[in-house]
Amino acid sequence: MSTTTRVGRIMTFIAKPGRGEELAAIMMQVAEGLRGSLGCELYLISRDVESPDTVRVVEAWTDLESADAALATTVATHADIDLNDVLGMLAEPPERIDLDTLGGVGL
Repeated sequence: MSTTTRVGRIMTFIAKPGRGEELAAIMMQVAEGLRGSLGCELYLISRDVESPDTVRVVEAWTDLESADAALATTVATHADIDLNDVLGMLAEPPERIDLDTLGGVGL
């Protein structure tokens, strides 16, 4: 049983065919916007080797409030990131898996 309030997530985004690189580039902009954000311990962007239109984001936060506040602020302050454009790139709705993050290397 965990005694931490740490929040972890794995988000999976499947882009329309051929748009994975574009989606990953936008997600990297989001990651850069989160650099130094209070509570952000990890925000890792990856593309699947076998399915390059699949982009995954692995997140670790000190608490839920920090995660929600930082993500909302980052998207709101990046005029070049249009959430509707991002959603339009997707072949299906994103999948979110919430994790009880216990620790490990880097945390």
